Amino acid sequence: MTQLFRIAAGARGLLPPGVFRSLRSGGLVVFPTDTLYGLGADPGSAAALEALFSLKGREEGKPVPLLLDSAERAWAFAAEVPEAARRLMERFWPGALTIVLPASPRLLPAVAGPGRTVGLRVPDHPVPRALAKALGGAVTGTSANRSGSPARWQEPEAIAREFAGRVEWILWDGPSPAGREGGGPGSTVVSVENDRLCLLREGEIPFRSITDHQPKG
Repeated sequence: MTQLFRIAAGARGLLPPGVFRSLRSGGLVVFPTDTLYGLGADPGSAAALEALFSLKGREEGKPVPLLLDSAERAWAFAAEVPEAARRLMERFWPGALTIVLPASPRLLPAVAGPGRTVGLRVPDHPVPRALAKALGGAVTGTSANRSGSPARWQEPEAIAREFAGRVEWILWDGPSPAGREGGGPGSTVVSVENDRLCLLREGEIPFRSITDHQPKG
C-alpha cells in the first residue's frame, strides 16, 4: 500500500522513520527535489533497481543518476573527480547541475550502465539529502514518471494513481516548480572526463552560466 506524507511548511527535515525503513528494504519512494519529483531507490540494491526499471518502463543499460547528501560523497561514487568538475561542484552545488563522471568500480552495473559513467548531483532540498544520507550517501535521482510521460506533478493524488501501490511512500511538498523560462525540465547535465567539459542537456541552469565559469584559453 502506498502511504502519502504531506511535508509541513518549515519542517522539511522531519520525515517518518518508515520512509527510511522502506528504502533500506528495497522499496521505492517518490520525493521532492529542487527541480522535479524523484523516484528513490537504494542504488546498492539490485532488487530495488530492478523494481525501479520495471516501474518506469525504462530500458536497462541506461545509467541512473544519483543524488548525494554532500559534495564530498562524489569521491565515493566516481572513479575520479577532475579539476573542472570540482570547480563546477563548488559553484553550482547544491543546485540543479548534474555532473557525469567515470563511475566508481563499486557501483552496480544497473547504475553505471555499459559506459561506466554516473551522473551526480547535490540537490538544493533537504529531503533528498536526508534520504541519501540514510542510504550511505546516495539515492537514485531519476524523475518520478514513466519513461516518455510528463514529469511535473500538481497534486499527490495524481502520483498515487500513476504508480498505484508500486511505491511505498509519496512525500508531497507542493507542485513541481515551474522551471526556468526557456529551459528544459530538471537539472542541467554536463559530462567531465580528463578535464574536458561536454554539455549534454540544458535544464534549470543555462549553459552560458556554466561555460562562463570555465577558464578561458
